[in-house]
Parts: sequence; structure tokens; C-alpha cells
Amino acid sequence: MQIDHLFADRVKTLKGSAIREIFKLASQPDMISFTGGLPAPEMFPKKELADIAKDVLLNDGATALQYGITEGYDPLKDIVRKRMEDINVAKEQDHVIIVSGAQQGIDLAAKVFLNEGEGIIVENPSFIGALNSFRAYNAKLYAVDVENDGMNMEQVENLLKNNDTIKLIYTIPTFQNPSGITMSLEKRKQLLEIAKKYDIYIVEDNPYGELRFKGNDIPTIKSMDDTGRVIYVGSFSKILSPGLRLGWVVACPEIIQRIVVVKQVNDVHTNIFAQMIATQYMRKHSIDEHIVKIRALYGKRCGWMLECMDRYLPEFCEYTRPEGGLFIWCTLPGEYDTLAVVKECIKRKVAFVPGNTFMADMEKPSSSFRLNYSTMSEEKIEEGIKALGEVLHGLRA
Repeated sequence: MQIDHLFADRVKTLKGSAIREIFKLASQPDMISFTGGLPAPEMFPKKELADIAKDVLLNDGATALQYGITEGYDPLKDIVRKRMEDINVAKEQDHVIIVSGAQQGIDLAAKVFLNEGEGIIVENPSFIGALNSFRAYNAKLYAVDVENDGMNMEQVENLLKNNDTIKLIYTIPTFQNPSGITMSLEKRKQLLEIAKKYDIYIVEDNPYGELRFKGNDIPTIKSMDDTGRVIYVGSFSKILSPGLRLGWVVACPEIIQRIVVVKQVNDVHTNIFAQMIATQYMRKHSIDEHIVKIRALYGKRCGWMLECMDRYLPEFCEYTRPEGGLFIWCTLPGEYDTLAVVKECIKRKVAFVPGNTFMADMEKPSSSFRLNYSTMSEEKIEEGIKALGEVLHGLRA
């Protein structure tokens, strides 16, 4: 049955995530997967969450299984707000909403701001989930290169000088997905000043900010915002559990009010049961102590992967050295198409994500690719990187 002609224009150009397709291969039991941004499953507090879930259902099941308010479960909102106030993200005038993961927060912000054909500045490369969200609203993506210290600010300003339809800048300034790069403090201040100058808004996506295992914290862009033009998106996915689907948005009241309205027609409210579980976990246990353990594990695995890469990969392969987060970004000479490289590696039972997936123009071949180090054991990391090195040496030969 041919029904393509009936589909809305906004979905005709959307393609399934290449990451998800590679996940299907990566799920094979004998595959070494450096693909997704998955947290290490051994770090999930399964026993604690199981006990809490039972207690919530037995003692407050009527609330957990009933409809809730769109803004979120008040006790969880209070906890999130306090954590955000402690790092100066939530100011006195700001409001907080609990959303169904950071992905929904990004999508709702785009829905509130972007009319069809209007522009948004994105990092190149950037998070595929956000890019597809913007594409779904038929927004025009303006790509800006990611340098070793973050977005190229000259490119940002040049785009704004020459395009009066741009409304938003989307950035992951800390341990960026996919590059692992962290934007410098100087560039964060500069980006905020540019946004003020051209009267546009910034979506600051920060799912990895608490996963620093090396170096010193850098203030968020939102913490320096005194005009209410930064929309901050946070997540429990990387610090507690992605399956709970819990995130939050901090922004000025006018923006949050609009997000509430569009969320009501999206999913009415975020899962109340999950919100209550997260609330009780943070009341009974120290999430900060839990995060310390996660950082230690990821720091160890990242360090080991980099050590293996230094040993096994050819010199023509360049890569970032992140101080936190989940990803290492690798770049080959320009003649390589890493989509072909990943296909060859899959034959060797090693999977990763080719770089074109993360680009504003996904059709253009990329000589870069992303590796994830959070889920594989050190033994598997070495085995996989060694196989990758053999493939790359073989291609060059």
C-alpha cells in the first residue's frame, strides 16, 4: 500500500536513527559495543529502587497510579530546584518543570519557539535526538563547528548577522555529545553576550555535567544568565536510571508556562510513579555519593580506552581526551568515510557510530566517529580497540 503521499511534510525527510539501527547489531551477545550513550547497568541502584517501588505502591499507590499535574510531582520539583539553586542554575524568578527525559525538554523548547522555516544554530557535530527534533518542526539548521574549546563563536555571530529568522542556539557545553569536548568559560560568557546582542535564546543541554572525573567544574551558561534567555535542560538518566525517563527544565516563568501547555497535549504529565521513586531514593540515599561512584568507574574506563587507543590505533587517527561524560570523538584523514569503516568493524564484532549521524547534513560522508566507554569491561575495551586498530591499519595499507 502506497501512503507516502499522505504523510505530513515535516516527517517525510526524517530517518530512523542510525544509532538505533547499529544498536540492533550491537545487541548481539558476541558484539563489542562502543555505540550508545548508555550508563553502566551495574551502577543502577536496583535493590534500592525495588524496595522503594514496593513501598510507594503499597503505601501511596493511589497517588502513584493516578493522573498528576503537568508541572511535575511537587516533592521532586523541590529536590530538583534545591540542587539547581546550589549551582546557581535556578534563580529566584525561575520555574522548574519535570519532563519525560531531557529529550522531551529539548523537543518542547523547540515546539514553543520554532515556526516552520525558522532557524536554530546547532553544534556540528551534535546530539542526533535534538537534531531530529528540530527537523520534525521543519526548522532550518545552521551548523557551527565544534573546536577544542567549544563552538566557533565567530561562526555563531556571522550567522546571526546574516539571518534574522534564527531564534535559538542549541548547545551541549559540558562533555558534548558526541565529541566529549567542554566549552571554555570564556566562550560560555561570549555566547551569552552574543545571545543578548541579537536577542535570541539558548537551550543549554547538560545531561553529562555531573559526570566529571578529571579537571575542574566550569559554571553553566545558565548560572551566568541575568536576562532569562537560557533554557536549561537536565536529566536523571545518567546519574540514576534512563529507564525512569525523568528530566527537568529550568527557565523563566513565561517560557515554562508555554512548555506546560505544549506538554499537556504531548503526554499530559511525566510518569508519577517514576517521579515518586526518584523522590524517595534521594530522600533515603545520597545521590551525590552515588554519582561519585559513577565518576570513578567512567574515569577508569575512559583512561583505559585512551591507553588502548594510544597503543593500537594508527597515528593518523586523532581523538579527543575528555575529562568527563561518556564519549571520545575520533577523526581520520578526509579521504575516509567512517560509515564504511564501521561496516568493516562490525564484521570483526566491534560496533561504534559513524560521524555523519551527528551532523546537520547527514547525507554528507564523515571522516569522524564516536566511541562510548561506559558499558564495556576493560577486557572488552582492549579487545575492541585492538580490532578497530587492525581495521584502520588495513584500510590505510
